[in-house]
Amino acid sequence: MKALSPVGAGIGLYLLAVLNMTVMDIFAKTLTQELPVVQVVWARYAGQTILVTVLLLPRLGQVVRTRHPWLQFLRSLFLLIATTMFFFAISRLGLAEATALMNVNPVLITLGAALFLGERIGMRRVFGILAAMTGALIVIRPGTDVFSPNAFFALAGAVFYAGFALVTRFVGRGETVWTSLFYTALLGALVLSVVVVPVWQTPSPRAAMMMLAIGGIAALGQFLLIRAFMLAEASLVAPFSYAGLLFATIWGILFFDEWPDAATIFGAMIIAAAGVYVWHRETRDARARREAELSAE
Repeated sequence: MKALSPVGAGIGLYLLAVLNMTVMDIFAKTLTQELPVVQVVWARYAGQTILVTVLLLPRLGQVVRTRHPWLQFLRSLFLLIATTMFFFAISRLGLAEATALMNVNPVLITLGAALFLGERIGMRRVFGILAAMTGALIVIRPGTDVFSPNAFFALAGAVFYAGFALVTRFVGRGETVWTSLFYTALLGALVLSVVVVPVWQTPSPRAAMMMLAIGGIAALGQFLLIRAFMLAEASLVAPFSYAGLLFATIWGILFFDEWPDAATIFGAMIIAAAGVYVWHRETRDARARREAELSAE
């Protein structure tokens, strides 16, 4: 069995990260019905910071060294705002609807990667993104109740997540995954540890366990995400963010009794087909280029 190319591995890790984050959303949506949203976001960052610090303690002095302190601050700030906005969204909208609105971020990532990172945008990527966006629009159906003022939270989250993804891609060229993972959690934990004090509510034992779980899931998801952006171009993995809509729809059925209608199922099928098409063509082309390079040597 042939080993995956860096592109294929990056896509695979990104899909795992998306799956992981949608599992975290289950816990977050459940907790926001009982606790303030800010407290839930705090649990996500505080738990991740503690876990990452414990894991990296033997080499923490080396990990905290960064060539890009201001960029690390910026990417962490972007993700903190994106997470907060999305958690507000899922507390007010259905999980699938909020995820669909959040999923405009691949278009922003692709455009930003071309403008700021110098990445190419081939026709296959454009086709994949347009097809996936069409599927997302079928799911959310403009003009319905999804486009309420609450939708602003998800849309704002998409903008800031795109910024986080682009800065992560740039920083990842010269930083280790552990350094980026540490700083991703640290800023959010410090800021929210202050902001959460006025709204803090004592959680039930069940809620406390879920808060702990969110921190661990977030740490794993961020590791997978950062590693994916180091292996594959931001604009290439961007279409696979739409897999989160599929996962969110499944979780909505299983845990919140949110059943999709025929339009949602049809849109989800388009999203999945677009992602598989882009992955197949890009990985095949990458393998052909590697074989051509080896033959030329």
